[in-house]
Amino acid sequence: MGTLLTILILLASVLLVLVVLIQNPKGGGLSTDFGAAHQLGGVQKTNDSIEKATWGLAGIIGVLSIVMTMIYKGEDAPVQQEQPTQTEQPAPAPAGEQGGAQ
Repeated sequence: MGTLLTILILLASVLLVLVVLIQNPKGGGLSTDFGAAHQLGGVQKTNDSIEKATWGLAGIIGVLSIVMTMIYKGEDAPVQQEQPTQTEQPAPAPAGEQGGAQ
């Protein structure tokens, strides 16, 4: 499921970049590419649809990112495992002080 969401987010991101690049920063948008289409009202509809696509793709990326975070947060919850306790062992006696007669 996470891989599918990642692919969808990447696809929406690429589309968002393309849609933003299509827009004219001065507000004209695609109007220069359509020539006489402004007489038919096509340019205004094109600009509106590009703006709606921009907001829609941004919303999709946001929602999918939140969903993906929630999924991964549930799956990757840290599991605390008990650490094995080390028992203290007495240090070995020095070589010259061993018990017994020499």
